[in-house]
Amino acid sequence: MSSVLRPVMPAKRDGAGNHASYAAALSEDALSDAFANASPRISPRGTPAAAVLIHGCVLALWIVLFARAFFLSGLLAWSVGIAYVIYDTLLLTFVALKTVSLLKPLHEPPAKGPLPTLGVVVAAYNEAAVLPVTLKGLLEQDAAPQQIVIADDGSTDGTAALLTREYGLIEPPEGQSSAPSTRYPNLVWLRLPHAGKARALNAAIALLDTDTVLTVDADTRVARDACSAMRAAFARDPELVAATGIMTPICARTVTGRFFQWFQTYEYIRNFISRFAWMRADSLLLVSGAFACFRREALVNVGGFDPECLVEDYELIHRLHRHAVEHGKRWRVRVIGAARAQTDAPGTLPAFLRQRRRWFAGFLQTQFWNRDITGNRRYGALGLLMMPVKAIDTLQPVYGLTAFALLLMFLFTGRFSTALPVFGVIVAKIVADLAFHLWSVHLYRRWTGDRRSSRLPMAVLACIVEPFSFQLLRHTGAALGWLHALTARKSWGVQERAGLVDMDRI
Repeated sequence: MSSVLRPVMPAKRDGAGNHASYAAALSEDALSDAFANASPRISPRGTPAAAVLIHGCVLALWIVLFARAFFLSGLLAWSVGIAYVIYDTLLLTFVALKTVSLLKPLHEPPAKGPLPTLGVVVAAYNEAAVLPVTLKGLLEQDAAPQQIVIADDGSTDGTAALLTREYGLIEPPEGQSSAPSTRYPNLVWLRLPHAGKARALNAAIALLDTDTVLTVDADTRVARDACSAMRAAFARDPELVAATGIMTPICARTVTGRFFQWFQTYEYIRNFISRFAWMRADSLLLVSGAFACFRREALVNVGGFDPECLVEDYELIHRLHRHAVEHGKRWRVRVIGAARAQTDAPGTLPAFLRQRRRWFAGFLQTQFWNRDITGNRRYGALGLLMMPVKAIDTLQPVYGLTAFALLLMFLFTGRFSTALPVFGVIVAKIVADLAFHLWSVHLYRRWTGDRRSSRLPMAVLACIVEPFSFQLLRHTGAALGWLHALTARKSWGVQERAGLVDMDRI
């Protein structure tokens, strides 16, 4: 990364409301040095025997269970499916038990002292169509962030014209930031050569001088009180270093868009409930970079985002946990129910599969780089519980697709004595999933207060239909992620942006 970037930043306000000048920008070279020390990709820690054993057993178990289908009859022939059902049910039980506390109102203590300053980074590459929606949400905040940096990653569409025409910004030379907007004093434009989202984020982090950094994707619209909710959370907990808010997916208003929004809405609800559970276990690893807040000092200590990772937000949380353990810090990662946002989600099958293959390939990358944590007592629950679960998750889609393929084989080959009990297991699993599904929706409503995107009748229907439709698509996307990870391909296509734009027109 270049170290020549220098900001031309607006003034910031201190806790008393007085103006203060910005300090010199952090050298991007210093950020790179910190990353090299913190990253297991750059500085591998070695692979302990426990990690090899756990990952090896997951693969060996699949081979053994899959082979049984060709040598056994009856329900035992579907052992790979039974293993999948048992594992998934145990996970749901764990989440249900860990989220009981959501039945009671969560009383957050009042923040002590002044709220931390907040800088927002919007990384954008050819996002002129949706950028106005995102900026509208940020510029209309109840408590305006001290800085908003548009990290323009070498856009070639109408982004430059949009920023100059609609937001009063003057185009800066490449590699530099603009003067503050004449219309919005906290808004600046960081113009960069195209090098990827992670490098754009790191360049913006190097320029910011706020206590906290909120990353917002250019296709995400935050609620009016989202920034104040994040600042309050960091003010309450000095050991909080990373937090994600609650996001709702928005797809294009088409037939396929409504289909994918329906399923993804309830998928997101379950995911955020699960994140709350893992937060309670002090093992939360997934903080969605589309809407996430970080303590800037912690970001700098670990070197920012990894430009080589396909899921830079997920990888970063591993590095924060690792740094905390290695340096004796009590850093925490949380999900903040009071911070809400809407994000554009894929509304067509090709777009959905592209997204999920990238997510899963990035997950595999991160799991491999951090394999030394798996089964490692030094990392507490993260090493002994969460990372072994993630080791199983690397092959969960393989288990799921194999189980479905075997069921089809039983049907087409006339092995109905095997297929019928399999259907019995599937029905029992749907009943269990439905119970968890309704539990998640109920808790989500109590936690967030959002009832518009969580209608119970539609939730029931989604749960019944999902195993034979959306769930198979998720597993297919993950299987494609395996393929791309193994072939080291780096082209992911262009993601469509239509949901937020369509909604903004209503």
